[in-house]
Amino acid sequence: MNLDAKKTALRMIPYGLYVLTADDGKGNVAAATINFVTQSSFAPPLVTLGVKADSGAYHVLKETGAFALNVLGKDQKGAAFAFFKPAKVEGGKLSGMAFTTGVTGAPLLIDAPAAIECRVKQIVAEGDHHVVIAEVVEAHLNKPISGRPDAATLEMKDLGDNVFYGG
Repeated sequence: MNLDAKKTALRMIPYGLYVLTADDGKGNVAAATINFVTQSSFAPPLVTLGVKADSGAYHVLKETGAFALNVLGKDQKGAAFAFFKPAKVEGGKLSGMAFTTGVTGAPLLIDAPAAIECRVKQIVAEGDHHVVIAEVVEAHLNKPISGRPDAATLEMKDLGDNVFYGG
């Protein structure tokens, strides 16, 4: 296989940016910027995501069986970068960002335009990112969305010409 062609072709897949959050109720709160996400069913509403298998967010998600996907808006590049490193809860904030707790116990970023809360249905443990299939159990809109909802989502390409993930 031509490795350069593979890398380029895989990087052509458009990726939105999300902050996955989870709280196991035992003092372990995790958050991570992720981008391998897609809706995979209407009924029941399912999402499928790839989560780095050796990450703290994956371990908390696996332990609790629930998480939230906080959808980042076009103006939230700072939030995307903030959650590229392990999250910390300090002063009632998650990595410096205000949050509330959702019905699943997962932190919900107040400034994210939207969030969905999910319960894990299945995990496929293959590769360096495990595939998580989860049912959407709650949805939140924190601010009005005008125009196409997908146009309001921060995408990997919005972070600059030298920021890539995948390939």
